[in-house]
Amino acid sequence: MPTLKRITDGAGDQGARSEALKINKEGKLEIISNRPTLGCAMLVGSVTARSYRHQDYWLTTYITEIIEEKEDYVKFRTGNSIYEWWA
Repeated sequence: MPTLKRITDGAGDQGARSEALKINKEGKLEIISNRPTLGCAMLVGSVTARSYRHQDYWLTTYITEIIEEKEDYVKFRTGNSIYEWWA
C-alpha cells in the first residue's frame, strides 16, 4: 500500500490512492503517474472517504527535486518539505 511521509514530523498518509497530479494546458487536473514525478503534486490516501478519521488523503505542493529513486521508494523535495514515498 503506498505510503507518503514528511521527514520533519512523519506527517502524511497511506492508502490505495497514489497519484502524481498536474494542471494541464486546459486548466484541468491530470493524473501523470502513480509515483512521485518532478513538477507534479503528490496525493496519497484513501480511494473513498474514511469514516471517523481526521483526513482522507495527503497532498503535497509541487515536487521540485527527486533526491533518491529506487523501484519501490522515492525521496523528493517540494517547495517547502522533503518526503519519502513507498509503493
